[in-house]
Amino acid sequence: MPMKTFMVALGALLTAGNLRADIYNGAKQQARNASGEITERENQAVANPSPSSPAPNAPAMDPVLQATLRNIANLRTDFAGLAQAADTNAAAMQKQMLLNDLAAAPTGGKPSAAAVTKLGDDLTAAVSGNARLRAQQPKLAQEIHAIFNSSHLTAAQQQMIFDDVQKMLQAAGVPAENVTSVVNDLEAIATATK
Repeated sequence: MPMKTFMVALGALLTAGNLRADIYNGAKQQARNASGEITERENQAVANPSPSSPAPNAPAMDPVLQATLRNIANLRTDFAGLAQAADTNAAAMQKQMLLNDLAAAPTGGKPSAAAVTKLGDDLTAAVSGNARLRAQQPKLAQEIHAIFNSSHLTAAQQQMIFDDVQKMLQAAGVPAENVTSVVNDLEAIATATK
């Protein structure tokens, strides 16, 4: 009898382990696609969770996916705060929040603190006081998060993100040298997180 109980327990553990691995792999795939598939509604759900409880049989959201969505929402909030910063003190506080959120973005390989700081400085220069970039902030946040997790991206996907960021910043009137600096920083981050 103990052997039969042991076999049943072992079978249950293996089944649970496989289910957990499937959920985790599904979340990783969703995170890979985060740069292009996160909707405004999903961002709002993370930023302002609904007080209603989920359906009783609905599975809990994977922690990796939750962290991804939260980080993208935080980056977006950081960009909005920088665009609206009224003075240098407010901008400095918002920049520190941006640096913290950039450092929290990678789920795998991590870039150096110096690379994160350089990107934070250059993004702050590009975004601060720039109301023309407001409509693009959600997409910018998604794409920057994706680059921090570039091990999930092909070289072609990375290049598409670099090109998109460059176009967004140029369209918002960011000076060419700032645009180049941000794109170069993102390329360095992508290399470091591969």
